[in-house]
Order: sequence, then C-alpha cells, then structure tokens
Amino acid sequence: MGHVCVIGIWHLGAVTAACLADLGYTVVGVDEDHDKVEALNRGMPPLFETGLQEMMAKNIAVGRLTFTSDLAEALGGASHALITYDTPVDDNDEVNLSEIFAVAEELGGHLDSGATIIVSSQVPVGTCEEIAAVVRQANPSLDFGIAYTPENLRLGQAIERFQQPEMIVIGADSEATLRRVEHLLAPIEAPRVRVDLRTAEMTKHAINAFLATSITFANEIANLCDEAGADALRVAEALRLDTRVGPGVPLHPGLGFAGGTLARDLKVLHHLSERHGYEASLINAVLAVNQRQNRVVVGRLRRILGSFDGLSVGVLGLTYKAGTSTLRRSAALEIIRVIAADGAAVKAYDPKADPEEVRLHKGFTLCDDPYAVAQDCDALVLVTGWPQFRELDFPRIRSLMRNPVLLDALNMLDADRMVEAGFRYIGVGRGRQERPA
Repeated sequence: MGHVCVIGIWHLGAVTAACLADLGYTVVGVDEDHDKVEALNRGMPPLFETGLQEMMAKNIAVGRLTFTSDLAEALGGASHALITYDTPVDDNDEVNLSEIFAVAEELGGHLDSGATIIVSSQVPVGTCEEIAAVVRQANPSLDFGIAYTPENLRLGQAIERFQQPEMIVIGADSEATLRRVEHLLAPIEAPRVRVDLRTAEMTKHAINAFLATSITFANEIANLCDEAGADALRVAEALRLDTRVGPGVPLHPGLGFAGGTLARDLKVLHHLSERHGYEASLINAVLAVNQRQNRVVVGRLRRILGSFDGLSVGVLGLTYKAGTSTLRRSAALEIIRVIAADGAAVKAYDPKADPEEVRLHKGFTLCDDPYAVAQDCDALVLVTGWPQFRELDFPRIRSLMRNPVLLDALNMLDADRMVEAGFRYIGVGRGRQERPA
C-alpha cells in the first residue's frame, strides 16, 4: 500500500505508526533516542496506551512496522513523511518547536521529490508555512507538498480515536497535496473538513479552547454550587439534555484541566491576540480560573483538617489521566506539592504510572497498593479516574485510616456508599455537603 515515515515517537507518533501499519502500510518510525528505538523494535511502546503494545507487536511480527534513528534511511522511498512529535511545553505551557524545525531542515536534504509532509503535532497557527520555508531553504529545488491534519488522540482512547474519528480535518497547500493525503487516509471512514493550512491549525486551537472553556465553566459553576448549597452534578445533567449544549460537552466538575495540551492552545491564542493588539478576555479568564481550581479543591480539604502540618495524606492516582502511564503535567503532582509544602507526609499509589517518571518527582512515598496508602492516614484524596478505584474495598480502607476523610476530587464515587462505609465524604460542587461519617 505504500511506504510511510513517521517522525517523533512518543504517544502521538507511536499510535500513528502502529495504526497506519495496521491499515496495511509499510511504516518506519524515526526517533533520535537509540535506546527508545531498540525498545520499540522489541514491541515496547514509550508509554502505556490501551491496545498499543499488542498492535505494535502484531505489525512488527509481519514486517510492516520498524523503527530507526536514521532519518535518511527511513525517508528513502517514502511517499509521506509525518511529523508527529508530542510538542513539548514548559512549566508555563509555552510550546517549543525546536525539534520540529530541526527535522524540517533534514527533510530538505533527504525527502524524495513529490513526497508529502504531513504535520500532526500541535503547532501554533502559521507553523506549517514556516516548516515549508525551512525545507525550501535547505533544498530550493525540492518538489513537495505540506499538509496539516490535527491529531485528536485522547490518552487512553487513542487507537479508537485514530481508527474511528468523529472527523478528519485536512489543511493543505494545494489540491494535489489534499488528494495525496486523502488517499493515505482513505481506509478511515469519517467526515472530511478540507481547508487551507492556517484554518486547519486554527481549528485545533479552537477545539481545545472550547473544551478548556467548558471544563472551566463546569468548575466555576461547581464552586458556586458549593456556596449556594446546590448539586453541580445534577446541574450538569440538565445542561447536557439541552440540545443547545449537548451530551458530549465536558461538564463534569472537579479538578482543572491538566497535561499541558489544552493550556498550550490557550497560550497560543493569548500570544496571537497580544501580537495583534486584541484583548482575548475570555481566553485569559479561562487560564486564570483553571490555574486557581486545584487550589480551591485543596482548600476544601484544608478547611476540614484545619492544617496539613504533621498529618499523613494519601493520594490515589498520579498520572495525568486514567488510561495512560505519563505523569507529565498531572494535577496529582500539583496537589502533592501544595500539601507537602504545608507540612504533610504524602503517600501515593497509581496502577500504571511510569516508574522512570515517578523517580523524577519528590515529596511523596510511592506505595505498592492503595491499602498501603490508606494505612494510618488522616485524609485520602482521589485524583486520577482509574476505573479500578471504584472497586476498592472501602470498608477496609476506612478501617486502616486514622481519620476517615475522603476527598473525591473527581466526583467519581457514590457519596452515599462512602458515608455508609464510614467516611466523611467531600466532593466538588456538591453544595458544601461534607457528608459526615
């Protein structure tokens, strides 16, 4: 079916490479980390993603999927070169495009004439035109096309989202490029939105900004529900039934959005507005409210305990979200830092957290199971929505705790059941109804 090169192998790149190979393409994934490449060729993905290891192993076994650190070798005969770096962000959610521009320069020297560059990494609007300029500067005579197909791969559901997307947005520099991208993605059935490069880039920003705004709105309403004595979960239930809102809008109150992905797009829009002298008041407000939200949730626990100093606090969940192994920009780490800085001894457990990433973080003791976390603790905080946490033996956990305070920062547990088990249960947006044991 054709030879495809996928450049930059972490979450986006690993899923893209495996899924394209599963469609029948011969795929060569490229990453400069030799140790990672060696692990990838043994079928070991760089992080946990549901079904990814099995899909990689299957396609490696039949020879459709290989990995290398040699970009020139990988590009030989490739009709499409996909740039799939998980664009890094710093602690302020600012993007770093250095890897992408470096590989663009290399593409100029090694890309076959007539090939198509497809960018799927999250990049600021206007970046694809800059990438094309770098390639042309490296090789002015090269005939190539460039397209942008924004990824929409949710951690934990990435393979399903790749194979059955709600839509495919394709931004292209020409009709010929558009046709070549359409041909590559022909096996995937989904509505197509065909636009120019900048419109495709802006579409990704807009989707993530809307999701971020919805999450922040739900949290702001939840905070007000706590003050007013109302239940934000029932408010959200009603909102979703309104056809002007819809069932798919993320309105479940709890912690602020994390991981850097949504904030990255908000920051891009913020800087865009600054460059053009436009005050993006809504974007700025979403960033401010989200930055405050986790402190608001921790404040609920502080009001109950009075102080964290000298207490033992257990945390269930460390990863950015359920279904992945990465701790990158996770809310759990932020909450642990706040609690530990206030004098608490923190223990934590996560069923899938990457041990290498865990070792990079301090301020807590990692436990082998949730019951060890609960042992002699003064409060338990549920931060990551792993489904198996619902199945824990909560009466046993209650018996192990010194003080049965349970902060459900995701509202994922049955409040009545927790009270029956003997907990003082605290949700988010539940009307200040800290339900006593």
